Amino acid sequence: TDMTAQAQAAPAFAEKVIPRVPARRWGEPGDFGGVAVYLTSDASSYHSGDTFVIDGGYAIF
Repeated sequence: TDMTAQAQAAPAFAEKVIPRVPARRWGEPGDFGGVAVYLTSDASSYHSGDTFVIDGGYAIF
């Protein structure tokens, strides 16, 4: 996406970041679709006050 294009275009930055992401890749817009579907479905009708971290596992470090 435009938001990450500059970071992805910098090989030195990518070499430092990607190995620290358990998914071993940059996130893509499609990675967020499942959460969007869930939040707009009846399955989330009793769900409130949560944060969904979609970062390929980066937050565990």
